[in-house]
Amino acid sequence: MTDLIDTAVHFIAVHSAWTFAVMFITAFGESFVFLSLLFPGTAIMVAAGLLVPGGAIPLLPLLAGGILGAVFGDATSWWLGRGYGSLLIGRWPFTRHPALLFKGEAFFRRYGTLSVFIGRFFGPLRAVIPLSAGMLGMPARAFWTANILSALIWAPALLLPGSLAVTAARLLAIPPQWRVAAGIGAILLGAIILYAARRLGWLRALRRWTGLSGAEAGDEDQ
Repeated sequence: MTDLIDTAVHFIAVHSAWTFAVMFITAFGESFVFLSLLFPGTAIMVAAGLLVPGGAIPLLPLLAGGILGAVFGDATSWWLGRGYGSLLIGRWPFTRHPALLFKGEAFFRRYGTLSVFIGRFFGPLRAVIPLSAGMLGMPARAFWTANILSALIWAPALLLPGSLAVTAARLLAIPPQWRVAAGIGAILLGAIILYAARRLGWLRALRRWTGLSGAEAGDEDQ
């Protein structure tokens, strides 16, 4: 895994013209149900963000590739679940991780339309929830809305913190050899804060704010 991360990041650092393509593939792999468990997409995206302040790679292709890759990764999982769900139950990775699909279905039944949005931020369940949503008949309009909106937040949330942290390190005159370490530390701190916020009930607050519930998943027209 470490070698793959180093190779991907080094490749776009040397070949910046491929930034969009590499980020698209990375975000797609992180979001697609049959690649997500094997693909270190999150680590690659976080590390790639560290390269922006130094001018090694451009910001807009980085963001565009990450967002579109995430959208199409979830969409492919949803489409497979919608059309071939019953045929996939006996396939890998569900034969090796039988509880994974069960958890994805339970999450969707509990949170309905909102599950596709918030599921994007839940590690191992990220790619399983769109598949479950397709298998359980989530309407296209609701899925695409949740899919696109979540991708617009998720991809920048992974790509931008490293850039901002390195920029801040420069402004604070932190020695160059410590800037990457400072950026990684800032990202880890942010992850801890988000985890704590989740544990304190931000999910319930989000549901109240949006007014969405599990019952809405099957109420919309195709």
